[in-house]
Amino acid sequence: MDSGIIEHEGIVESVQKDGVHVKITSRSACGACQARQACGMAEAQEKIIIVPTTDAAQYLPGENVLVGVRKKAGRIAVMLAYGGALVVLLAALVVTIVVLGAGDGVGLIVSLGSVAVYYVLLWLFRRRIEHTIQFTITKI
Repeated sequence: MDSGIIEHEGIVESVQKDGVHVKITSRSACGACQARQACGMAEAQEKIIIVPTTDAAQYLPGENVLVGVRKKAGRIAVMLAYGGALVVLLAALVVTIVVLGAGDGVGLIVSLGSVAVYYVLLWLFRRRIEHTIQFTITKI
């Protein structure tokens, strides 16, 4: 049965009064392959996730925990990071080349600049976005 939660095991890195810093290892599709050691293609990346919680005092550094996030929140994050950037890129390209009649080079520069502005706006509104993507933490 699908619970609607994406979960990752992690290790508590540090504890603050209002949150827990958890280190998780994100693996590529090769990460679970038995032949990964021989081919050398496996990718693993460690990430620190800050999980806001009022119960932070009950966690200790080095403790194994389970960090979860709703799948819906994950989809929202992907759409903001990739879907929104793609829409901005294509819209700026079409407007610059088709509507304004500029050349391809100008269209490229305007499109890439528009995506940069989009990511700056995401960064500026990151506090509001953080409230829509909430992590949970449980002891293992």
